[in-house]
Amino acid sequence: MRTYDFSPLFRSTIGFDRLFDLVETAQRAGDEGYPPYNIERLADDRYQITLAVAGFAPDEISIMAEQNVVTIEGGKTEKAEREFLYRGISARQFKRQFSLADYVQAKDATFENGLLRIELVREIPEAMKPRRIAINGASTTDNIHQLEANAA
Repeated sequence: MRTYDFSPLFRSTIGFDRLFDLVETAQRAGDEGYPPYNIERLADDRYQITLAVAGFAPDEISIMAEQNVVTIEGGKTEKAEREFLYRGISARQFKRQFSLADYVQAKDATFENGLLRIELVREIPEAMKPRRIAINGASTTDNIHQLEANAA
């Protein structure tokens, strides 16, 4: 795997720190595939992350939503010692992080049939949405009447 040095770009760019951090995080993450997951787009502003967490109970999984990051952690608490002849269902601890775009927030999480689903919604604040600006001022006919009145 290649690594890239972004330090020359820091000299000539302003405000792209988060982009470089995302690239570096993606490089460090590698190909760890546990637990397997899907990311779906449900609508223009709705997304869903689905993690396959077979063998875990809902109380063994925690979801932390911070600014622009959702972190899912799982840890198995072995209640009774068992003797496995073969153990094919992984129950190791995991920590999976997902970087979110601006204004994307985790809204809800459900756990059903070994699948953890996290609903994400992009909600742009009203102040950030495009808005039409009214143009104030006198119309051209008002200007003509005003000029004629001043001339007399």
